Amino acid sequence: MTELLYKRVPALASLRSYSLDDLRGDLVGGLSVAAVAVPQAMAYAMIVGLPPEIGLYTAIVMTTVGALLDSSKQLINGPTNAISIALLGVVGHLEDPAAKVAGAVLAALLVGTFQLGIAFARLGDLTRYISHSVVVGFTAGASLLLVLDQLKNLLGQKAVGDVHDHFLVRVFRSLTEGGPIHGPTLALGAGSIAAVLAIRWLKARLRVPLFPEFLVVVIGAAAVTAHYDLASQGVKVVGTIPTGMPSFALPHLDAALIRELAPSCLAIALLGLLEAISMAKGIAAVTRQKLDLNQQCYSEGYANVAGAFFGCMPGSGSLTRSAINQQAGARTQWSGVVSAIAVAATMLAFAPYAQYIPRPALAGLLIVTATRMVNLHDLRYHMRASNFDKAIVLTTAISAFAISIEFCILIGVFMSFLLAVPRAAQLHLTEFIVTEEGQVHERLPEDIPCPRVLVFGLEGELFFGSSVSLENHFEAIEARITAETRVVILRMKRTRAPDAVGLAALEGAITRMQARGVRVILCGVRREMYDTMDRGGLIQKHERDDIFLEEAVRQTSTAKAIARAYATLDAPCPHCGRGAGSAVHYVV
Repeated sequence: MTELLYKRVPALASLRSYSLDDLRGDLVGGLSVAAVAVPQAMAYAMIVGLPPEIGLYTAIVMTTVGALLDSSKQLINGPTNAISIALLGVVGHLEDPAAKVAGAVLAALLVGTFQLGIAFARLGDLTRYISHSVVVGFTAGASLLLVLDQLKNLLGQKAVGDVHDHFLVRVFRSLTEGGPIHGPTLALGAGSIAAVLAIRWLKARLRVPLFPEFLVVVIGAAAVTAHYDLASQGVKVVGTIPTGMPSFALPHLDAALIRELAPSCLAIALLGLLEAISMAKGIAAVTRQKLDLNQQCYSEGYANVAGAFFGCMPGSGSLTRSAINQQAGARTQWSGVVSAIAVAATMLAFAPYAQYIPRPALAGLLIVTATRMVNLHDLRYHMRASNFDKAIVLTTAISAFAISIEFCILIGVFMSFLLAVPRAAQLHLTEFIVTEEGQVHERLPEDIPCPRVLVFGLEGELFFGSSVSLENHFEAIEARITAETRVVILRMKRTRAPDAVGLAALEGAITRMQARGVRVILCGVRREMYDTMDRGGLIQKHERDDIFLEEAVRQTSTAKAIARAYATLDAPCPHCGRGAGSAVHYVV
């Protein structure tokens, strides 16, 4: 029972060997993360049009629950840029502020439920079959959409457009019909961008990697706004933030709204898992820690569900905060708990001053973040690597503009599977020959094979997806059969995952060749392949002496099959001289 608890709550397992060095590293890591999490959480809530405290609640509750359950020791959960952009497409059309909050909380519940369903079904490992190009394409499209969406806040214009209009239509109308540019607003927003870039330049020169530039810029912008009373001049501010902590409350369950949000929330759930697992793998590659991908799905799901009962928005693993946590020297999952406590303390102590935080400053921070979302190296790499990756990146990114930001994820995942199945379905056929010395190797164009015994090797997945490729290969084998051919050897050592369709194609080919008076010998047959053939009745229709199982010995099943083939000839082959009674030792 204790081991099961440690498995389900990895943070508790880390306490068994927790040391003073671990505590020191977790404290530094958690406090460093909190310095970034406070301004980011408010900014990410602003993307969706939610009150800033919703982002802070998420940075407290979801970060705590996720940290306790994370398989990764340094991953930090909470509100993220990508999830907020996707959530904007889901609840952004809700005009009533209360309805928008209720929709976001319900979305967190649905996202977490979908993620838990994936975890309970033990489908977490399936995420490895979704190309990372989906995340690259989504990030490229989402970052540009985020910049376009925040321009109105940076320029001090009003949001214009019908809620049913396409996202780009609303952006265009806001920029063209939203009124004149507000000078003080633009100055604050542009100044915030310039300040962040300047501080980052100084950090690089002075080699101070953990300096919280976002927090410094937000505090500075708030001080300027308060000193010059810019709010009275038309600069929009965050406003009052409640000083209390998130409280337990049941999400509002509306059947009609659930039906409306469910498809988009499934897309966000997949995006959240891809985002978290990708970052957890990246961290594990550096720290050499072992990951449990299904446990990672549990942690994301429980964190979102728990957040829904405390008024939070959906979230996932954060790229920037996780990187800061790792770089600061965090040793275990408890650094996430430290971060959540520090965010809560900051909220309690400084909530009254949030009324001075200017929204254009947060918009500037979001624009800087958006430009850094796109890893140009990754984008170039995936665009050049293969047509497969390029197609997924372009389809996902274009879908973000042409259709919607949340459904582009599902489209990218669908494309990932759609393009992957034909690649997995490619079977390879190789012809072998036997030399005069009895050596068996792949046939080269100039090699002359024995016309009496033909040897072929199949390689790949023997399932329904490869049926066309399999039939084409069998046609090629049958086309090589002449009046002199007596035996065809099929080497099946590298065939895997047989299903009913694959076995039916194999049985059909064997039956056709036998009807032409050609004996078919199977060699290198794996035990699981043999068992499947036995259950399908193929073994009963075949001579057992003509089936050679895979063997882990020097004299392989292929050599035995070749010896068996020549032993069945009624007379030696006039071309190679091998046949009944020949004393050739065959070597593969």
